[in-house]
Amino acid sequence: MTDNRDQLKRAAAAAAVTYLRSGMVIGLGAGTTARFALDLIAERIAGGSLTGVRGVPCSSQVAADAARLGIPLTTLEEHPVLDLTIDGADEISPSLDLIKGGGGALLHEKIVAQASRREIIIADDSKLSPALGTHRSLPVEVLPFGWRAQRDYLASLGAHVTLRADDAGTPFASDEGNRILDCDFGPISDPRALAADLDGRAGIVEHGLFLGLASEALVAGHGGLRRLTRT
Repeated sequence: MTDNRDQLKRAAAAAAVTYLRSGMVIGLGAGTTARFALDLIAERIAGGSLTGVRGVPCSSQVAADAARLGIPLTTLEEHPVLDLTIDGADEISPSLDLIKGGGGALLHEKIVAQASRREIIIADDSKLSPALGTHRSLPVEVLPFGWRAQRDYLASLGAHVTLRADDAGTPFASDEGNRILDCDFGPISDPRALAADLDGRAGIVEHGLFLGLASEALVAGHGGLRRLTRT
């Protein structure tokens, strides 16, 4: 099953990479599906069909992988507007809103998405959902200072909250040194109202609700590839 899902992820990534043109400044997303795109971008650069491309990575791990693969990197300070970003998602609603952050890079991913003229999401069809929160918890990035107060606040909003940690119990640290609280709300009836509640809370740095940011999604399934656009 894993191999089959990997084939679907690669198919979605391959379709997205065809949107790239030489000279573009692109956002390099994080996660397993976006990693397939990274490999394919590197192949096109090495083969000479894609030249002058520079990438802004969404995490330190993506930066290391891209550098190892020979993808030239830049920063948002040097290029504050990106031509296109290719990224994955943990859950995709019918209106093309997203839950992201399963890999812990949600803050950088959202900054890059907001800086992009076009955000292309790649996924296999298991990521499609009738409502955000149906299949995935919502990652919320919080400051280490006072994080338990944020846990209690999120619980008061109706979430079952888990501090993300490794098997030894060591809390996960984002690239900015923050903690991640995984919040199981169940199906979220009003994502925008929830996002407003989270945006207004001191100590919550960012959340994984990506609303109105995706331009389109390329979703691979057993029946082929579908291109979804915002409704």
